[in-house]
Amino acid sequence: MIQQQTKLKVADNSGAKVVKCIKVTNGFNKKFALLGDLIVISVIKLRNKARMTSKVQKGEVYKAMIIRTKKNITKKDGMTTMFNTNAVSLLNKQNKLIASRILGPVPKVIKKRKIKIGTLSTGFV
Repeated sequence: MIQQQTKLKVADNSGAKVVKCIKVTNGFNKKFALLGDLIVISVIKLRNKARMTSKVQKGEVYKAMIIRTKKNITKKDGMTTMFNTNAVSLLNKQNKLIASRILGPVPKVIKKRKIKIGTLSTGFV
């Protein structure tokens, strides 16, 4: 569960490394976001190698989709899945992915979203 002031890792090659959640969208007075929800973030730290060629800048505000959470994901058949980190993928104002590749596994629940995260990821869980 992601709420305001939560620090998250970025799981794509957009150039950002660590971001902070500013606002949880998709509802009035919503306190926390779960897997697949959209949030508004601010970039805190950039990757060292991508500082000059980064697609994002430090301090800028973007939208992001939550890809992995530490909270358990329970499927209909009773199987649960849990990740070690909270991770997001950055989106632009038109809700298109900024990055061209997503690093690490992605749950199959996100594959059903309109955003093409499923085609850019390396594997599904």
